[in-house]
Amino acid sequence: MLDNTKFPNKIKMPDRAGVGYKPQHLDDILKDPKAIGWLEIHAENYMGDGGRPIAQLKRLREVFPISCHGVGLSIGAEGPLDMDHLLRLKKLENWLQPALFSEHLAWSTHEGHFLNDLLPAPYVQKTVDTVVDHINQVQDVIGRRMSLENPSTYVQFAETDRSEVEFLREITQRTGCGLLLDVNNVFVSATNHAYSAQGYIDSFPMEQVDEIHLGGHEVDADDFGNDLLIDSHSRAVVDPVWALYEYTIAKSGPFPTLIEWDNDIPEWDVLVNEAVLADAVLSKAKVGARS
Repeated sequence: MLDNTKFPNKIKMPDRAGVGYKPQHLDDILKDPKAIGWLEIHAENYMGDGGRPIAQLKRLREVFPISCHGVGLSIGAEGPLDMDHLLRLKKLENWLQPALFSEHLAWSTHEGHFLNDLLPAPYVQKTVDTVVDHINQVQDVIGRRMSLENPSTYVQFAETDRSEVEFLREITQRTGCGLLLDVNNVFVSATNHAYSAQGYIDSFPMEQVDEIHLGGHEVDADDFGNDLLIDSHSRAVVDPVWALYEYTIAKSGPFPTLIEWDNDIPEWDVLVNEAVLADAVLSKAKVGARS
């Protein structure tokens, strides 16, 4: 297990809303930096040695706390981690010094091949042990706590023998890692598999949460005509997800919250408006805590 006292975060992430950084928004971001609390970047976009992306990121880290979100480690894969990828990530983390670092509970590699999707894994002891080994390796190499994100899922494995929350709880206990709670993913999975999203939140180990994500999803249909929600990051947060977020924050207090919008990217003011809505929920929780 990682001794987190050896690797304290040097930068405090505010309990405000942040957004995912997109280069087309750079001028707007720097024109009014107080509009948002922080920025998130996808690690794989900044693993080069130079160029415009690195220059922009170095400028932004002077103004904002940065959360570094990885999508390429394939934490849930059966095989070993890609050491070259991990060392490139370590290099990025060393100079960027992000306030938070996170990865998905998913796998995207198999026998040296990279897949285009973040795929789910069965919730069984073998998978727990694999994920624990991988997280311990990542934290030892990078020298900082990693947060693990709950997935959005569309299928369930017959061999699964525990709930997702039980699975995540054991991983945090054995590695000391944190959790990234994606509220939209909770809503998507709960709808697709017909369980209570609020019940999931009630059982979630909120004491391990470092960050929350909010995003949009698409509505499709399965073979039986039932709603099948797809986590698309391509539209505004819908009202039921806002309600679940408000429930979560009212129950557990404020957390840094990302507005996640990676496809069909809108104009800057649309993103800011979503961040304002999240900030209003967070502010209400802070006032309630003081009263």
